Amino acid sequence: MSGALPPGGTRGERLGSRTQFDGRVFRLDTDTVRFPDGSTGELDIIRHPGASAIVPFLSDPAGEDPQLLLLRQFRWAANDVLYEIPAGRLNPGESPLEAAAREVREETGCAAGHLTHLFTMYTTPGFTDETIHCYLATDLVTATTEGRDADEFIEVETVTLSRALGMVRDGTIHDAKTALALLYVAGYVAGR
Repeated sequence: MSGALPPGGTRGERLGSRTQFDGRVFRLDTDTVRFPDGSTGELDIIRHPGASAIVPFLSDPAGEDPQLLLLRQFRWAANDVLYEIPAGRLNPGESPLEAAAREVREETGCAAGHLTHLFTMYTTPGFTDETIHCYLATDLVTATTEGRDADEFIEVETVTLSRALGMVRDGTIHDAKTALALLYVAGYVAGR
C-alpha cells in the first residue's frame, strides 16, 4: 500500500539540501529526502531556531481559579490583535530555559522566580522544523520590559484561569501554542 509506514522503518534521510531564502527569522530549504519506504522526493522546509513560550501565573496554579498574564499582541501575519502567552525565538547559543526567562521579563515586565518545563511541541511539522518549548512561570516579581522588539505591540492583561479557558472555548484565543499551553496547565498542573 503506497504511503504506508514499513515495519520498523519510520525514519527518513536527508540526501541533499538547497537554501532558497535565508532571512532574519527563518531559512527556507528544499531538501531531497529518502522516505521511510525507500522512495525519494523533494520537500520545502522552513528551518527555525525554535522558541520558548511561558504561562506566567501570578498566583498558585493549583489554587482556586488562579490568575495569570496574557498578552494582547498585534500580529501582522494574522493582521489582527491576538491573545497569546509570552513567547519568542531562541537567540544563537541561548537555551530554551534562558529564552523563557528573557521573554517573560521582556514581554510582561515580570521576572520568574521559578520556571518549570511543561512540554515541547512541533508547531506545524508539515513544513517547518520549529519547536516551541513551553514553560510554567511562578513567583513573579516586577522587573522591566526593556528589550521588546520594534515590531512588538503588546498589552499585558491579568485574567483568571477559568476566564482564559473560556476564551479558548469561545474562540477568543485562537493562537495554537496559547490554547495548548492553557489546556495543558489546566489539566495537568491545576488539576481541572
